[in-house]
Amino acid sequence: MADLDRARAAKARLRSDLAGRSGVSGVGIARGADGYHVRVNLERESDRTGVPGQVEGVPVDVRVSGTIRAGG
Repeated sequence: MADLDRARAAKARLRSDLAGRSGVSGVGIARGADGYHVRVNLERESDRTGVPGQVEGVPVDVRVSGTIRAGG
């Protein structure tokens, strides 16, 4: 896996690539047992199409989290 700086760079690129795309509820960084990876939260499994498995050598982890709304 990647170090934090590489994961940050990959996150920025992927966030830009996915900007404005329906079904993407978030792009972040997560730490695993052997380094960092980029995490993409999606509303539905069908939104996974076109999300890469890695960016700049950094693994991408996809989670289907449903719709995320602000609390109130």
